[in-house]
Formats: sequence, C-alpha cells, structure tokens
Amino acid sequence: MSKQLHITIPGQPVGKGRPRFGNGRTYTPAKTKAYEKLIAEHATKEVERSRWYITDRPVKMTILALFDIPKSWNKKKTRDAIIGDIRPGKPDIDNVAKAVLDSLNGIAYIDDSQVYQLSVTKAYGDPALVVTIQEYDY
Repeated sequence: MSKQLHITIPGQPVGKGRPRFGNGRTYTPAKTKAYEKLIAEHATKEVERSRWYITDRPVKMTILALFDIPKSWNKKKTRDAIIGDIRPGKPDIDNVAKAVLDSLNGIAYIDDSQVYQLSVTKAYGDPALVVTIQEYDY
C-alpha cells in the first residue's frame, strides 16, 4: 500500500503570480509569497501529524481548488455553480498548480520534478485548497 498525504488549506485559492522585475532584479509578488508560505505551513503541520517523511520517490498529486460563489450572482446562476454547471475562471488552473507544487518542495517531496501525474480541478464551494499526494508504489 502506498503512502498518502492529505492537506487542506482553508480560504480562497490563489494562483502563482508572474515574476516581477525592478531595480535590475526579479522577484515574486507579495501575494504569491504569502500564499505559498500558507500552503507550506499547513503542509508542514500535516506532515508532522501524519508522520509522512519527505520522499525521493515519484508521486502523483490531486488538487481540488474550491472558490467562493460571487454574492452578486442571482439564484439560478448560484444554483448552476453549486451543481457544477458553471466553473470558476481566474486564476488559471496552471497557476494554482504551480503555487502548490513549488510550496511543497522540501516538505512533501525533495523537488516537484518527482510529480509524475497531476490532476487539478476548480469548482465552487466552501473556499479551500485540498491536496492529496500519493507515493508511487513500485
């Protein structure tokens, strides 16, 4: 049986922002840094609680990004969002995944290059990011 790690980060998911350039250097936007730190903090607590050890083996990852339904939407549009007929737009799905992958480097795995399979879903619900990592079972 392969090991699994489940991490839940409450709150609205945030995608990784594009690098910024200024004063002759490149830097990560503050919002991205803060969100990646939040993911890392929740992951570290869950690693300690579940006794997961940083792995050097291949892993597969599932990410579920749940977003708030806009309060300005009417009842029909809200219902359609709840049942999944309407999906969230921004942030881009690859930016959500990149924020998670980068945040877990050195915590759940040595490097995100170990992720051999990735599934990312965006939906409406109680805002949270739910991440499951499963170690490859040889």
